[in-house]
Amino acid sequence: MLAVRKAISEEIVRVSTLGMTLDDLLSKEWMLTNVRGSYAASTVAGCNTSGYHGLLVGSLTPPVRRIVALSSCLETVVCGGQVFQLPTFEFGSTLSPAGYIHLREFWRDAGVHFLYNLNPIEVHKAIYLAHDSDTVIVEYAFQNVHEPVEFLLRPFVGLRDFHWMQKSNARLTCDELRSGVWVRHDSGGEGELLLTCPAMRFEHDPQWWLNFTYRMNRERGYDGAEDLWTPGVYRGQVGSMSRVVFRACFAEHVAREAGPAIDADALKSDLIDRQNELVHNSRAENRVGRVLSLAADQFVVARGDPADEQKTIVAGYPWFADWGRDAFIALPGLLLATGRITEARSVLTTFATAVDQGMIPNCFDDRTGKAHFNSVDASLWFIHAAFEYLQASGNLAVFSQELLPAIRWIIDAYHGGTRFSIHADYDGLITAGDSNTQLTWMDAKCDGIAFTPRYGKAVEVNALWHNALCRIRRFCEQERLPDAGRYARMAAKVGDSFCRVFWNQDRGCLNDTVMPDGSVDANLRPNQIFAVSLPFGPPLTRQQQRAVVAIVEKELLTPYGLRTLNREHPSYKGRYEGSPHQRDEAYHQGTVWAFLIGPFIEAYLKVHDSSAESKVKAAAMLEPLARHLTDDACLGSISEIFDGDPPYRPRGCPAQAWSVAEVIRAHRLIHATRPKPD
Repeated sequence: MLAVRKAISEEIVRVSTLGMTLDDLLSKEWMLTNVRGSYAASTVAGCNTSGYHGLLVGSLTPPVRRIVALSSCLETVVCGGQVFQLPTFEFGSTLSPAGYIHLREFWRDAGVHFLYNLNPIEVHKAIYLAHDSDTVIVEYAFQNVHEPVEFLLRPFVGLRDFHWMQKSNARLTCDELRSGVWVRHDSGGEGELLLTCPAMRFEHDPQWWLNFTYRMNRERGYDGAEDLWTPGVYRGQVGSMSRVVFRACFAEHVAREAGPAIDADALKSDLIDRQNELVHNSRAENRVGRVLSLAADQFVVARGDPADEQKTIVAGYPWFADWGRDAFIALPGLLLATGRITEARSVLTTFATAVDQGMIPNCFDDRTGKAHFNSVDASLWFIHAAFEYLQASGNLAVFSQELLPAIRWIIDAYHGGTRFSIHADYDGLITAGDSNTQLTWMDAKCDGIAFTPRYGKAVEVNALWHNALCRIRRFCEQERLPDAGRYARMAAKVGDSFCRVFWNQDRGCLNDTVMPDGSVDANLRPNQIFAVSLPFGPPLTRQQQRAVVAIVEKELLTPYGLRTLNREHPSYKGRYEGSPHQRDEAYHQGTVWAFLIGPFIEAYLKVHDSSAESKVKAAAMLEPLARHLTDDACLGSISEIFDGDPPYRPRGCPAQAWSVAEVIRAHRLIHATRPKPD
C-alpha cells in the first residue's frame, strides 16, 4: 500500500546536481512545514546558510515562539579505510566537511530527499516533518554495500529562539534514558528535545563546536556566527539495503518514560495521503496548479492547540507569524481557490472575534498574544475576504451570524472614527495616520525614517473602502435589510470623490496619496491597480481603467510582479541588499513584490474582457513565477520580493503566503478552474 501511495504522491521538484555550481546548491533552499507553524529548512547543499535554518524549528505556542531545536547532523560513513561525510558546514570562509561533492540528486515530495554517491555505496537520505507534532524523522537507506560499513550520526542542538544565535556559554545537558536522549537547556532556554535512533547505540560525548557561519545572516547585516552543542554520537554497522531512522521531537509530545510512539512508515504514509487529498480537492488541472495547491498548505496553521482547529495564515517563512493584512489578501487564493472552505471560515472567525474599536488585528505579539492594530487596510481586506467566502461557500448563516457583525462594526468605526485618526473625511474618503505612523502595507521605517510616508488618503485604502461599501450595499439589498439605502449613499459619495481626488489628468493615472494638507503624492506606484482589480472598484471610466493598467504594465511590470516605484524616480532602489537600513529603504522604493501579479493580471483581464488573446498574454506574464516555484530560492514556494533591476534576484522571505496565493488566483483566472469545496 505504501508503494502505491508513493506512486501517486505529487513530486514537487527534482534536481540533478551534476554540473551545478556550489553557489547554485547554496542558493536553492528546501522547507517542510506543519500545522503548528513549525518547519524544517536548509539548502540543497545540506549547508545551513541562515540562522533560521534547522532540521527542527518548532513552535512552542503555535504558530509563534519558534525554537531552533535541532540544527543539523554530521553523518559519517566509514568503509574500506575511506571516510565520507554527507553534510556541508561553513566555518568562517571554509567549508568543512564538503559533503555536497557526493550529492547526485535532490527531490521533494511529501518529504525531501538527497541521493549521495560514495562509490560504490549509495545513501538515500530522506527528511519528513510530522503534520501535527514537532517531530522530524531523518531516514537513511544504504545500497551497494558489499563490505562492513560503519555509520556515525552526531546531532547538533540549538534549543534557542530562532531570531538569536547560540553561544558556548549556554548550559546544555542531556539525560540518557531507555526512551532516548533527553536534551535540555539549564540556563533559561525553552523546550526540551528528545533524540532517538533505535538501530544504533548512543555514545555520550558532549562537545561544543564553535563558529558555524551563516552567510545569509552576514549578507543581511546580522550576527552570522553560532556555537552548537552535541550530546554525543550514534554509532552502528549497516548492511546492504539496510535502513537507519533517526527521530527528534519536542518533549511535550511524548511521555518521558515511554519515548515517542512514532512509526516512520506510518508518518510518511499520513503525509502522502494528506498531500494527495490536497491535490485532489484543489481540482488543479495541470502540474503547476497541483504544486501551487501544495505550496498553499505551508501557510495554513493552527493558532493555539491544533486540536482546537482554530486556523490562521502565517505570512511567510521563516520569520513571519500571522498578520491580518497578509492573511486576508492571501485567503481567497490559499483557501477559497483550493477548496478549503472550512479552514477559510476558521481564519475569518479567528480574527473576527478579536475585533476591537472596529479594527481587525494587524498582528499578535509573539510572546504575549496581545493584538496590535497598526494597520488601516487589514480591516478592509477582512471585509473583502469575508464576502469572497460568502460567494464561494454560499453559507449565508455563517456569514450573517459570525462575520456580518464585525463587518458592520468596521464600517461604522471607519466612518465615524477609530484609532490612528482613521475616519471618513467630509468627502467620504478614508484618511488615516500622521507623520509618525505607517499604516498602509508600504510600512518600512528604520532609525525613525519613514521611507514611504503615506498618511492621509491612500489610493488602495479608498478603493477597498468603496469595495466594502458596495458589497455590503448589495448584500443588504439582496437580503432586504434596512441599511441598504444608507450604504448606497455612502458608496456613491465615496465613488464620486475618489474619481475627483485621485485621478491625475496630466499623467493619465491615479495619484498614490493625498496628504492631510491637500498636497498630492503623484509618484507612480502599483497601489492604483486595486482600483481596477477589485470586484467593486471605484467608478472609473473604461478609458481610465485601461490607462491605469497600461501605465502600470509599461513602468512597473517585471517577470516576477510589480515594482513599487518606477525606475526613473530619483528615490528608486533597484537592489534590495545591504544593512537593515539599506534594505528598508529599498523595500517599497523599487523592489518587486510577487503578490502584486495577482491584482495586475485580474485588472489586465478585466480591461480586455478576458479575451482568449488576453489570457494567452497573461499566462506568459505568469510563466516566470511558475518556473521560480520549482527552480529557484525555496523550491516549491514563491519568494516575498525580487530586485527591481535584472536579473531580478529573489529576496526577503523565501516562502511568502500572499505571493503563493495571488499566483494561485491569477492561475485560476487564466485557466478558469473551480475547486471542489471541502
